[in-house]
Amino acid sequence: MDISQQNSAEIAMFTRYLQVEKNASPHTVKQYVADIREFVAFMEQHQITVFAAVSYLHGRSFLAHLAKKGLSRRSIARKLSSLRSLYRFLLREGQLEQNPFQLVSTPKMEKKLPTFLYPQEVQAFFDLPDMSTPLGVRDRLIFELLYASGIRVTELVTLSLDSINPSMGVALVYGKGAKERYVPVGSYACDVLRQYLEYGRQKLLAGNKEHGYLLVNYRGEPLSDRSVRRVVDKYVETYALHLHVSPHTFRHTFATHMLNGGADLRTVQELLGHVNVSTTQVYTHVTKERLRHVYDTAHPRATTRDTGSANRN
Repeated sequence: MDISQQNSAEIAMFTRYLQVEKNASPHTVKQYVADIREFVAFMEQHQITVFAAVSYLHGRSFLAHLAKKGLSRRSIARKLSSLRSLYRFLLREGQLEQNPFQLVSTPKMEKKLPTFLYPQEVQAFFDLPDMSTPLGVRDRLIFELLYASGIRVTELVTLSLDSINPSMGVALVYGKGAKERYVPVGSYACDVLRQYLEYGRQKLLAGNKEHGYLLVNYRGEPLSDRSVRRVVDKYVETYALHLHVSPHTFRHTFATHMLNGGADLRTVQELLGHVNVSTTQVYTHVTKERLRHVYDTAHPRATTRDTGSANRN
C-alpha cells in the first residue's frame, strides 16, 4: 500500500465512523471529508506523507495557511474541529500515538448574535407563498414547521408521514447523534399540514411510488436540505426582502420568541435538541438586546433627549 492509499484508507475508515457510529448527516460527512482532503493537499505540499507524521507545528502552520487565504475565524475553527475529530478517531483505532491538533488553539471567535425575525416579519414571510398551488402550500408548511418547532433543516427533511401527528400537535424528530426527541407543532402549522396532506402532497407525488417522506419536490421526490435553502432564497430574491433570512433564521427566531415569551432556558434547550445549555444561552443575549431596545425606546429617561423642557426652572 503506498502512502496516498494509506491516507485514503484512513479517511474511508473515518467516513464510515461518522456515518455509522455518529449517524452524521450526509452534509456533515461531506464537509468533514472536504476539510480533511484540504489538509491532505497541504501535507503533500510540505512532503508530509502520513497523518502520523503531522506535528503540532504543522497544525499551526496549516491554520496560518488558511488565515492567509482569507478564511474567517469561524471557517478555520470548523476545519480545526474536523481534524481534531479525525485524529481522535485514528488515536482510538491505534493508527497513531498522539493528536497534534489537541494542542492547537481554536481561533478566538467574534461574538456574533444570531439573527431573528420579529413577529410581523415572520407573518409577512408566511404570507408570500401562493396557497392555491401545491408548491405554495408546501413552501408555507416548510416555514411554519421551522418556526413552530425550531427544528434543524436536516431534521425537517427527514420527517416521515408517521412522525408527525396534526391532531396531537407533535412531531418526532431525529437529531444529531441519532437522538430522538418530540417537539410541539402549533395549530397554525397543523392547519397548513392538513392542507398539504389533503391537497398538495398527492398532487406533487403525481403517481410516483410512495416513499413515506413528508416533504417532496415538484417531481414527487424527497426534499433535500439544499432544496429548502433554495426555497427560502427564492422568496427573499423574488420579493426583494430587505431581510437576511435563511432556514436557520427560523430556528433562531423560535428560540428568541420562546424566551421573550417567558419560556425557561432548559425547556428551550430540550426543544432545540442542544446537548449543552451553554449552546442555548446565546439566545439570552438576544433577548437582553431586545429588552434594552424596548427600554431605550419606551422609557422617558433612558437616553438623553431634547424634550423641549431643558430650560425649565
